[in-house]
Order: sequence, then C-alpha cells, then structure tokens
Amino acid sequence: MANERIAVALPTGRLFPDAVKLFVELGATGVEALLDSRRLTAEDRAHGLRFLALKAVDIPTYVEHGAADVGVVGRDLLLEQGRDVYEPLDLGFGACRLVVAEPASLRSSHDLRAWSCLRVATKYPRLTEQHFSQKGIQVEIVHLSGSVELAPTMGLAERIVDLVATGRTLRENGLIEVEEILRASARLIVNRASLKTRYRAIQGLIEALRERTLSWRGLR
Repeated sequence: MANERIAVALPTGRLFPDAVKLFVELGATGVEALLDSRRLTAEDRAHGLRFLALKAVDIPTYVEHGAADVGVVGRDLLLEQGRDVYEPLDLGFGACRLVVAEPASLRSSHDLRAWSCLRVATKYPRLTEQHFSQKGIQVEIVHLSGSVELAPTMGLAERIVDLVATGRTLRENGLIEVEEILRASARLIVNRASLKTRYRAIQGLIEALRERTLSWRGLR
C-alpha cells in the first residue's frame, strides 16, 4: 500500500538536481522523472519509497507534521523556521552563506556599527532579527519572498540579508557583502514519530545516504 512507503520530500529549486541525483545513485527508480515533468510525486515500489516534489520552504512543515517521513532542505530554512524535526545528516551539497549586504556606495561612507536602527530586507526575518539583536542594533524587517537585491536600489531598505553562493548576484546589483551570518548546506530531516514507528527502514535509509555522501566527499 502507498502509505506503507517512506515518503521523501525533495526541494524544487537550486537543491533539486543534486537531491534527485543522490537518490538515483542509491538505486532509486522513477525519481528522475520529476526533473523533466510537472509531476509532483513518483514512486519506487521496489525500495518502498514515495518521492514528493515540494517547495523548499514547505518541507520542514511536511516533515514536522508527518505528511512526509523524511526530507531534504537547506540548513538556512531549518534555522529560520525552527521546526521540531530530527536532523541526522549533512548531505554535503548546496553549500551557501547567509550574509548581510549593502550598496557599494553606502559602504564607502558609512560604518554599520554606527547605526542604531536599520531597515533590512530579507526572506529570513527570524535569523535577521536574531543577528542584529545580538549586536545591539535595532532593525525594521521588510519581509520579501524574492528579488531581495532590488530593495536598496528602490529605497525599500538600507541593507539586505540573503543567501549567496558565488556572490555574483550581489555584484551585478551593485551590492557588497558586509558580514556573514551563517553557512548552510542541504540537510536530511526526519519526522520524529516516523523514526520511532519505522525505525529499521528509516535508519537504513539514513545509513545508505550517509555512505553515499561520504563517497561524494571522497572520504570512502
């Protein structure tokens, strides 16, 4: 029966190709079809897996509430949302950094430490608030869901907090990095109840993924 299969939530977007590749290399079948179609589910009956293609931001919710048994998601979203899930494994791909950035012109004439209050645009309001609060700087958060880099240009905010990989997008929009908040990569997360009730199957999947990620890193 379908509900006896382990439901695996994979994040559409930048992590999707590597997440699919990871399971293909484990021998999973059918999951690669999600890359080239509008399908949101795929099943591997031989291995007892059901794959779900979800927006990354929704995966911690699906896993916390048991709609998915396991999921792949960036550490940045885990920390931002603070969901009650088990995080057994760093999958070793999707490396990026959450940083504070500002217009290059502003950087040349202002010191961040001299500001007592800032307006900051971000997709990460919780992490942004925590970061500046620890520095004793009051912030007004402008919560955006995309195109964060445009906010300073359009006068919406003095600074932004966003993910960067190479920093190219920042540079192309006249922004420079001020400081790093955290480093992130793709993580495996597990529903706590599922781990207890289906321990052998899920622990077996965790160990298989652990071996594969060690192989990717050249440690095996």
